[in-house]
Amino acid sequence: MKSFSKNNLSKLSLFDSIIAASQFIREDFPVESVVLDMCNKIQEAQSYISSEIEPNQKLKKLLNLFYKNWNFGGASGIYKLSDVLWIDNVLKTRQGTAVSLGVLLLHIAKELKLPLNPVAFPTQLILRADWSNKKKWLINPFNGDLLDQHTLEVWLKGNISPTAELYENDLYQAESITIIRKMLNTLKSALMEEKNMELALNVSNVLLQIDPNDPYEIRDRGLIYAHLECNHVALTDLLYFVENCPEDPISEIIKVQIHTIEQKKMILH
Repeated sequence: MKSFSKNNLSKLSLFDSIIAASQFIREDFPVESVVLDMCNKIQEAQSYISSEIEPNQKLKKLLNLFYKNWNFGGASGIYKLSDVLWIDNVLKTRQGTAVSLGVLLLHIAKELKLPLNPVAFPTQLILRADWSNKKKWLINPFNGDLLDQHTLEVWLKGNISPTAELYENDLYQAESITIIRKMLNTLKSALMEEKNMELALNVSNVLLQIDPNDPYEIRDRGLIYAHLECNHVALTDLLYFVENCPEDPISEIIKVQIHTIEQKKMILH
């Protein structure tokens, strides 16, 4: 795998970083067709919003185009979580998650020079548009709806804790690297759940090139190696986690896993 570090990513846009990561993870990722599809959508969007003068009206029209005309939205029915995270598949099916839909919409808005930015809200990605002398817009990437403070408080209380409160820094603009890591972590978990361990390992390796000493990521790679029955490297990673995070409650479970792998190695010998 080529170098894929924070420094490399800092030179790329959020969309380009996701595309670069997808190439590392999947040999069959169709970069050219994805880029061409997005170029066509940007051109269509440029034409569609050109009659408007004010940026907020341009964004309103873009949201209408994205969610109504193009029919992008949240997935329904039976589907694999990884399918609604892969950008090529989201472009094909028009069904995605908050983060995969958000990445597409953010890229189009950026190319149209509209002030839309990502927010790593505790429950999901949301989008934020700031207008001069006007109230900011907070947008749900699932459907393009504007979100008010009450809705966000309900999300926090329902998903985090009944006593959770909404703070101003919950709505700050997020760095691209934060969004990339969230998306890749979700993808890794989905692939592990789907028992697609080879691809999950590729995702883990990308995350470790972003942050090589993250003990939690090293733990996850160890668990993937254990599934793949690469016991020697699995042990190295799991021991690293236990040594670096002895106070973490998960460490006790990992110790059991380490014992099981060591027993297997003894039996094999």
